[in-house]
Amino acid sequence: MDAAKEPLDLLAIGETLVDFISVEQTDWLRNATTFRRYLGGSPANIAVNVAKLGGRSAVVSKTGIGAFAQFVKSELQRHGVSIEYLIMDHRNRTTVAFVSSTSGKPDFEIARSGDFLLRPEEISEEAIARARVVHASTFALSREPCRSAIKKAFETASGMGKIVSLDPNYSARIWPHHKEARQVLRDVYRHVNITKPSADDARRIFGPEHTAEQYIELFHEMGPETVIFTMGREGVLVSEHGRITSHVPARPIETEDATGAGDAFWAGFLVALLDGEPPERCALVAREVAELKLKRRGPLPLEIDREELYKNARTAYAERGEHTVDERADTSQA
Repeated sequence: MDAAKEPLDLLAIGETLVDFISVEQTDWLRNATTFRRYLGGSPANIAVNVAKLGGRSAVVSKTGIGAFAQFVKSELQRHGVSIEYLIMDHRNRTTVAFVSSTSGKPDFEIARSGDFLLRPEEISEEAIARARVVHASTFALSREPCRSAIKKAFETASGMGKIVSLDPNYSARIWPHHKEARQVLRDVYRHVNITKPSADDARRIFGPEHTAEQYIELFHEMGPETVIFTMGREGVLVSEHGRITSHVPARPIETEDATGAGDAFWAGFLVALLDGEPPERCALVAREVAELKLKRRGPLPLEIDREELYKNARTAYAERGEHTVDERADTSQA
């Protein structure tokens, strides 16, 4: 088979941009004066992380052609992500974001340009057919024509029997029309198999009044069979077909930088899933990857020992013993 047409583990659709992350540790951008440049955008970060874990990934995204676009292109190539579906358009500029470096929730400001101009006809069926997982984010759904592009891609991928995953990383700062966002998500989720909302994502989408179990039920009602609900220090709940099957606790670690930890978790989970691991063990592998990210400023290291991650996850799985669903539910309310 032509190397360019080899199967892909992940096709990530949506925002590929430049993150300027503050050198200073601060919860507020107004206190930051110095920034370092990184490849950014949740789908692009997940594609890079999958490649670092030994998987094959590609991005479908739109940028400009200037210095920032060249940086994006070279960083994707450096990390082994296929750029054959990256669209560099001279009529656009590359989206950039300024992000605070913090152990908590990062402050950010984004200057959007090319990322949301991806059109439905620019995502080929051939690209989708090659992929085992087709992934996108709510950020990318927030504006047209990218919204329609993702809807069409998800519908096509679902029809082909692919794993379709969506990050519900909704933010009113990116998508102020909340009612519209809810409706778009409801439409898109009909084609989604797996989603990984954080507790913050769930509160922003559905309001603050629900329990973790209720949030999970609300996501299941929109369509996904598997919901991975991350709760920060309270750990992760894994739910399949409307039933919470396990709770993976968070471990106390010294956090250097929380930016990108969710993308690291996503990549670990999807790679483990493609390797045939059950969802609970996928979450344990994902925890290992997320912890690697939390312990360092900037992206994950260039080389990650995948087998070591799996070994650690298997050990953690064996140490867990037998837990009842009631015990997990009690933990989720901590």
